[in-house]
Amino acid sequence: MGENEDEKQSQAGQIFENFVQASTCKGTLQAFNILIRHLQLDPLDHRNFYSKLKSKVTTWKAKALWNKLDKRGTHKEYKRGKSCMNTRCLVVGGGPCGLRTAIELAYLGAKVVVVEKRDTFSRNNVLHLWPFTIHDLRGLGAKKFYGKFCAGSIDHISIRQLQLILFKVALMLGVEIHVNVEFVKVLEPPEDQENQKIGWRAEILPADHPLSDFEFDVIIGADGRRNTLEGFRRKEFRGKLAIAITANFINRNTTAEAKVEEISGVAFIFNQKFFQDLKEETGLC
Repeated sequence: MGENEDEKQSQAGQIFENFVQASTCKGTLQAFNILIRHLQLDPLDHRNFYSKLKSKVTTWKAKALWNKLDKRGTHKEYKRGKSCMNTRCLVVGGGPCGLRTAIELAYLGAKVVVVEKRDTFSRNNVLHLWPFTIHDLRGLGAKKFYGKFCAGSIDHISIRQLQLILFKVALMLGVEIHVNVEFVKVLEPPEDQENQKIGWRAEILPADHPLSDFEFDVIIGADGRRNTLEGFRRKEFRGKLAIAITANFINRNTTAEAKVEEISGVAFIFNQKFFQDLKEETGLC
């Protein structure tokens, strides 16, 4: 009996590790679905999902991650998940901002649904992370998912890698995420509420998706520049126009590539001599 139980724990740990190490959006969802089927967990039970997942995956690696997420959950603003316990939220957009917002709402105790019209994370743009952002992401266990996260003097990460980290954390906290689903517009509650109470809903594509019936109290537009939520004033923050050349190389994970040193970003404010020398030699500034 003991050996059988150990074998089950080992298998659960391996399946969970596959989920943690998944490197694409589709791969993460596939690994997550295999995990919840194996552990017989209901992902729609958002209030109890995380605690049940934690009780069934007990490897030392998983426990290190649980410790991080548990510590984050002790923030007094969350009131142990009761601050927004009866609030239903729809987040439009599964980028870094949408996913990070979804995580915060989950900690507050809300029922959270994220819709994302794509099923791939393909943005290789590299983001410079401020110290408080690094601290925040470390508190969510970022390094457990991506071992190179802000190692040494490195203070940047690709949007794709950041999305993967937040995507996995959100799923573990009971956030419901639907890819290949496009938000169209908000549907107001009908005036006639005598026979049936119907709240705020969203028109989505495909139209026959079950989320068409999801009623929410809060909607958050995190779909970037396209911003499909109507009726809100927009404020733009524009920086100086600059020209940049970006080159994306496929990492074959060879020994030689592994030896290439990764450096932090080069910015004028931090390395003025480099840019002054560049201007003198090339005329570029």
